[in-house]
Amino acid sequence: MIKIVSRAALCGLFLVARPAFAQDAPQQDVVIHGQATFVAQGVGGFASPYVGDNSLTPRQLKETADVTAFIGARTWKGGELWVNPEIDQGFGLSNTLGVAGFPSAEAYKVGKSEPYFRLQRAFFRQTIGLGGASETVAEVANQLGGSRSVDRIVLTIGKFGVGDVFDTNAYAHDPRGDFLNWSAVDTGSFDYAADAWGYTTGIAGELYRGAWTLRTGLFNLSTIPNGERLEHGFGQYQVDAEVEHRHQVAGRPGSVRFGFFRNRGKFSRFDEALAYAAATGGAVDPSVTRRRMTRVGGYVNMDQALTDTLGLFARIGVSDGSIEPYDFTDIDRTAQIGGSLSGQGWGRAQDRVGLVLIANGISAEHRRYLAAGGLGVLVGDGKLPNAGAEEIAEAYYDVALFRALAVTLDAQYVEHPGYNRDRGPAQILAVRVHGAF
Repeated sequence: MIKIVSRAALCGLFLVARPAFAQDAPQQDVVIHGQATFVAQGVGGFASPYVGDNSLTPRQLKETADVTAFIGARTWKGGELWVNPEIDQGFGLSNTLGVAGFPSAEAYKVGKSEPYFRLQRAFFRQTIGLGGASETVAEVANQLGGSRSVDRIVLTIGKFGVGDVFDTNAYAHDPRGDFLNWSAVDTGSFDYAADAWGYTTGIAGELYRGAWTLRTGLFNLSTIPNGERLEHGFGQYQVDAEVEHRHQVAGRPGSVRFGFFRNRGKFSRFDEALAYAAATGGAVDPSVTRRRMTRVGGYVNMDQALTDTLGLFARIGVSDGSIEPYDFTDIDRTAQIGGSLSGQGWGRAQDRVGLVLIANGISAEHRRYLAAGGLGVLVGDGKLPNAGAEEIAEAYYDVALFRALAVTLDAQYVEHPGYNRDRGPAQILAVRVHGAF
């Protein structure tokens, strides 16, 4: 069993080292930021009449910990070079399996009981001003401070996350600071290119003009679905596009994003995998029917400040449910709505409360595939005689203890985990400790 003490010690070591690292950022030309996050998450008892290879099992407690350095350098005007070395340790519930909207985005698809090192990001960003008004930029992790043109072109190349550029949201996009559930921090049906840790290699371009932004990107998929290794030459790839409009309603800021993705690689259609299994009398195995094809999807993502303390957000998404998902999770359509409230009203201005309601679904072909014993990226109970939508509610209270340290209490209720009405409902509780500088 992984020891909670080891996680706490890892995060504690980071916080003790914080002052020494903070001194190494002279004149914003070379900067170092860092973070440490520890999550302990458990699920109680629930109905579980049968178990498959990818099932969520009752009564378990798992922990994850990660420590990340964000090291940046200004290369020339508008140029930034960033690397993010990271140490990870721990496991998600059921080894990060059993729920399509998995309850912890701090849990990677690869779990290990001992700390291990990864270089999660290594990228170059070039910002090209187009003239006109300028704006102040705060120095934060993976962003140098200073000023930039409001109208600008931004190019990013290297290893980073698709979610660093696309499908962002002011209230639901950071599992180290707001919601934990995978399908809350990203659009669940957005099958974005990534290795098993959530990162990829590629290039993204952004054009900012007034209240509008146009984004596009080209990224490597993993070599096999849900794989640890990435393609190197775009042999299997993803193209992303997004249009964002920023606005004000009653003087409060908000934004709306429309996104589209196109995956091109070796995938399997669910009906072909089922037909092959029926013809051969074997188990359902999509690897034998994979061939080169295209899978597409899209999403709408919005956030809106309603008051100085209350913000609302929502996402909807859909993807081609006739073809297996590749790199993210087993969701063909999704909808979410939620809100975030700061604690100013009760004298805790730095505290935050969040609530989100999520509904995830799959296509008829996808249901037949799981019912026949097929395994997905995260789900697969061996059979699915009574399918239903996966419905999730998540609430959190984030307590700011100090400027650089916060503790979050998180609760999730998952109805029909893995789209299975015979399983659940699962009630999941978590404690998150997060420090950053």
